Amino acid sequence: MASERARALVTVGLAAVVTSVAVPAGVAAQDVERGKIVYDSWCVECHGIEGRGDGSAASWMLPRPRDFAQARYQIRTTANGELPTDADLLRVLELGMAGTAMPAWPNLSETEREDVIAYIKTFSPFFEDTPPEPVDFGRDPGGGAAALEAGAEAYRSLECWKCHGDAGRGDGQSAPTLEDWRDLPIRAADLTEPWAFNGGIGVEEIHKRFLTGLDGTPMPTYSDALESGIVTADDLWHLAHYVHSLSSGSAPKVNDLIAARRADDGLPGSLDDPAWDAVEPSYVPLVGQVIEAPRQISPTVDGAWVRAVHDGQNLALLVTWNDPSESPDPAWDEWQARIASTLPADGRAALLNRPMNDGFALQFPPTVLESTERPYFLMGDTRKPVYLWHWDSDAGLSAMRARGLGEFEPLGAGELTGAAAWDDGRWRLMVRRPLATQDAAVLAFQEGVAIPLGLFAWDGSSGEDASRGSISGWYFIYLEEPRSSSVYAIPLLAALATGIFGFAAAARAQRRLEPAVEPAEQTA
Repeated sequence: MASERARALVTVGLAAVVTSVAVPAGVAAQDVERGKIVYDSWCVECHGIEGRGDGSAASWMLPRPRDFAQARYQIRTTANGELPTDADLLRVLELGMAGTAMPAWPNLSETEREDVIAYIKTFSPFFEDTPPEPVDFGRDPGGGAAALEAGAEAYRSLECWKCHGDAGRGDGQSAPTLEDWRDLPIRAADLTEPWAFNGGIGVEEIHKRFLTGLDGTPMPTYSDALESGIVTADDLWHLAHYVHSLSSGSAPKVNDLIAARRADDGLPGSLDDPAWDAVEPSYVPLVGQVIEAPRQISPTVDGAWVRAVHDGQNLALLVTWNDPSESPDPAWDEWQARIASTLPADGRAALLNRPMNDGFALQFPPTVLESTERPYFLMGDTRKPVYLWHWDSDAGLSAMRARGLGEFEPLGAGELTGAAAWDDGRWRLMVRRPLATQDAAVLAFQEGVAIPLGLFAWDGSSGEDASRGSISGWYFIYLEEPRSSSVYAIPLLAALATGIFGFAAAARAQRRLEPAVEPAEQTA
């Protein structure tokens, strides 16, 4: 009877919109009422009207949005299989879930976040039970060389490498077979990119995942192994320290300007030349290409590191990015087939059902620009094409002119040379070209000039190509002049380039998007 009265209150408050909501104990009906307003405004497109993770945008996402009716929650401080606490749910709203399509919601007030949690909990009757208590995670015994050595041993003995790979880049032998509770493909976490951990970066957060597991995913809890004596509490802390050691431990700093330092003593001669170690890398984040069909919301590659150096005559770049498969790879054929059947083809169904190569492209304007207007960032257009360094894991490196996504005109490699190698879930690509060129229609690099640069990456084993993959916006590469004239130039250019590009890109995007908006969308 109590639940019936609660449902009646909610029904009246929502003007008969909600007809079957069971309000958990301790949740005020007015909180649910306000929470539904927040949910319908911000959550329903992904999570669906009934909270089943089947909103209109859900089919494009991997992993899929949370199914609140099933009440399987990954990020918790409670034991495996238990519900999260309200604090756990608030944390996800405040911070988002990196590595997924779930963003943080800083635009919501504390009251709005609490209200929408109250509403979300009505989707599952399990929340009517007594709230669970957080796990006692114990105390970190500390890190150090001995702890890392013990953690590495635990990584082997617990067979973490089978999914995450020897170097932790998500390329283990089981990685192509992984599925979530919906039987949908799910990627093993890349442990070298902790900023994409959806539960947090630090040692303590990593340790929590070992004791709670990630419900609904292949990531188990080690609480049973702990209770049975297979591992000790210290072993799991050591493992957390070891996993944390596989990366820098924090999100990389992103700069709009990539400095190509001048090396008068010569350029690195190969991928493995130790001279590359002295070149500071710049991180460029990549996101899915969602502007034009075929789109990709959940691409494999989420960033690349660029090292650049020149000697006044030639420019050399070393680009590295993580990709768990060396495509085409028969071991990943099943994965590719499942991706093709899971994500919308968006007009490319036939393409997804054949072996596909990995690839990367570096994009420049065709000549040094005399104004702030750059070519369209998606490989240009018929009015303003772009100059590309295009690499394919089968065909190799070539120079191209592009007039839109996939609209390539080969220019031949010419004086462009390079090499690439894949190992332990990572590609390395070295490219070298003279600053000057014999073709007046091809970009000539100049010292002391900030030249726009964009990046593209695609993973063939995930059904991606140059049109459907990962992209960046425009960045800048700056070839340092001799030290006497450039020591103060780079910081100033970085600030100027950031402001100018931000203004120009916003205006450009607005002009391009306005004609594509349907009348119904204009009034939405």
